Amino acid sequence: MRIGKGLLVLGGVAVIAAAGFATAASAQDQKTPKGWSYEIKDGKRVPKGDRVTNPDGSWREEVRQGNCVTIKEKSASGEYKETRQCNPR
Repeated sequence: MRIGKGLLVLGGVAVIAAAGFATAASAQDQKTPKGWSYEIKDGKRVPKGDRVTNPDGSWREEVRQGNCVTIKEKSASGEYKETRQCNPR
């Protein structure tokens, strides 16, 4: 009798755990809102745009918003520069 109750409890726990994993998996498939500057991939924040990181630690990123392009650059020495250019159509 004890073995039957133990298996029943164990089966119930397994069903609840499976439902929890399914809920967590569906929550990760959601899109990031439009106004945010990053996306969520694999549970981590990833900046939007095309960022290229060099071996020396410097990087360059281009972010497009409509007709405008924002270029963000950071040198290996820590200097940050941001430029924005808008082209009318």
